Amino acid sequence: MRKTLAAVLLSALSSFAQAQTQQLTLPRAQGPITLDGDLSDAGWKGAFVIDKWFEYYKSDNTEPPMKTIAYATYDDRNLYIGIDCRDDDPSKIRAPLVERDQVFGDQDNVGVFVDARGEGKVALELRVNPRNVQGDALDNDASGSEDFSPDFFYDTATKITATGWVAEYRIPLSTLRYKESDPKTFGINVIRTWPRQFRYSASAVPIPKNTNCLVCHELLLGGITNLPNSQHLIATPYVTSQSTATPADATSTTLGHHDLDNNAGIDVKWSPTTDTAIDATLNPDFSQIESDVAQITTNQRFAIFIREKRPFFLEGTDLFDTPIQAVYTRTITSPRWGLRATGKSGSTEWTTLVADDRGGGSIVIPTSLGSFTEDQDVESIAGIARVRHEIGRSAIGALTTIREYRGGGHNRLLGPDFEWRPTEIDQVVGQYLYSDTDSVTSHAARAAWFHSKREYDWNVQLNDFGKGFRADNGFVPQTGIREEIASTGKNWWPEKGFFTNYRVAARGDHVSDDEGLVSQEQYLEGSFRATHNLLALLQLHPGARYRLDNGQTLSETYWTWLYSANPSRMWSNITFQGDVGEAIDFANSRPGRGYDTSIDSIFRPTPHLQTELLYNRQELSVRNTNNPGHLFTAEVSRVRLVYSFTANSLLRLIGQYVDITRVPERYKFPVPKHDGSFSGSLLYSYRLNWQTVLFVGYGDDRILNERADLVRADRSLFVKIAYAIQR
Repeated sequence: MRKTLAAVLLSALSSFAQAQTQQLTLPRAQGPITLDGDLSDAGWKGAFVIDKWFEYYKSDNTEPPMKTIAYATYDDRNLYIGIDCRDDDPSKIRAPLVERDQVFGDQDNVGVFVDARGEGKVALELRVNPRNVQGDALDNDASGSEDFSPDFFYDTATKITATGWVAEYRIPLSTLRYKESDPKTFGINVIRTWPRQFRYSASAVPIPKNTNCLVCHELLLGGITNLPNSQHLIATPYVTSQSTATPADATSTTLGHHDLDNNAGIDVKWSPTTDTAIDATLNPDFSQIESDVAQITTNQRFAIFIREKRPFFLEGTDLFDTPIQAVYTRTITSPRWGLRATGKSGSTEWTTLVADDRGGGSIVIPTSLGSFTEDQDVESIAGIARVRHEIGRSAIGALTTIREYRGGGHNRLLGPDFEWRPTEIDQVVGQYLYSDTDSVTSHAARAAWFHSKREYDWNVQLNDFGKGFRADNGFVPQTGIREEIASTGKNWWPEKGFFTNYRVAARGDHVSDDEGLVSQEQYLEGSFRATHNLLALLQLHPGARYRLDNGQTLSETYWTWLYSANPSRMWSNITFQGDVGEAIDFANSRPGRGYDTSIDSIFRPTPHLQTELLYNRQELSVRNTNNPGHLFTAEVSRVRLVYSFTANSLLRLIGQYVDITRVPERYKFPVPKHDGSFSGSLLYSYRLNWQTVLFVGYGDDRILNERADLVRADRSLFVKIAYAIQR
């Protein structure tokens, strides 16, 4: 007898409910716990014990090759997690002193996942390595993202012992967003990463390869009672001082003009309840203490995305993860002030944000064939509001954004979105947005289905972005198009030997507008994973086609490759990637040949010193013209040296050189023969926690002129002090 659609949906929702781990009890601590890397304190006696683990990364939930025991308990102020990481040969532990948020799979580490609402959808991921270096992220099953931008207050202590290493966590309850009801249930998981000849990851719960979620696999620990619901306040005032020397005038090559810029401001976070957070900022310091890695954009048609790093925008950042990236807070360039509220009531969560932006920076103006930027030289008010209502493991939501420009002009968006999970291996997402930009209205829509099994996976996506659609608070670099995407892949998982995974895959992407084809891309892919966390991938892109600005359609066939590995404890990472073959000269609308390749290597001669070398080179030659031959060479060279005195204190030196050399006579418009820059910086950093910091730095910027000489642009000295006051 055939089931009705309603019966199928009810069955699917029931299967998700049954998939939740059986609820267990989290005992209250029976005594005090001192954070010192020693698990013999009285408070650990009677704690919840995790002694059965599942290796899921190399294998499929088999018994791990290393023994691990974890403990969990709590008191009136904190959640405590202790992990005893046994190791048969502690001399092989990979434990470098790295920067915060640089705790990755090339190092021994543990990650504690805390879903304080026990809903299996979003969790704090709190990592630490054996040198007590922390790295934290927000994991969101709805978008599949692991976002290292947010930072959280938590304390850790580690100790390397004769039998391995130990990690102790003290997570303040004020860091967590739990339900007001009593008793409470937390979702918790612990994952230990053990990189040796192979990389092994052991989890406290099974994580099958037939799944499309991570947070959903957790231990549900209930019986948690009498937690504080009182208000929590964090105020972080800061002061900065920067002295900058610049040339006295446009013709000068000496730094004769000096400016002194002193600033002060404050960030405040108030949690009136455990479900609500209110953030305010006044004259925030949004300066970055590290330059972004330069990206070659000489032959790019579309805008480049740069990740948000500024603390004020990162509360509840998972709510901004929607199928269409209509929220991109780096478009709010220089706010005088900002105010944000984030909360949850029952199955509904929401966030609102408003900021007064002084302007500066650029706005991305999208078209079907490319995007360009306009200077954002006017002040504006930016506002964002998002609501999301959960229905089992699925959800519906709505988003609205506004940008009101002083002196006239606006951009406004409004629309619904949804996420549907009919099974553990299927995820369907969609979003529709209506836009009004200075009374020019348009729309954007996206729908996608992702199906993920151990043996194979596939997905289909449909995008429809109307002509004239704008998202001035977002990142939508192409509009006026309809796009169909389909991809599939097949996996093999050998149990023994050098290899851990083989994969073949294929993908097709077709984009059109009212005038016909915009682009058509497809590839065939082969890849494998092997010892030393090696990933090797090769793609063939046959006959990719693009319509250019002059209406001409050109095609190109090229190869793409990637090689990445963690060879040893000292040589912790090597990544080599690029493409080669036919290439289109988009600036001059003609065919060519070229390559784009980069190599990135991290070498740690001692646990305290890390050296990172990056080199990126792109070349393009043109053909089928009256003057064929080499068109340009673009290079980025970057050296990054970090000496960590402790887990909280470091000295960092960065040098980055960008050099673009062109053949002007082969361009159809005037271009300089040489273009580029050099930036150098030296920074001392001390972090008591992620908000209490001291930075002292020096910067030197130079510009490559037409004669290929580096001319000084500026030199600066700066100091920043910020202190987090908690109540």
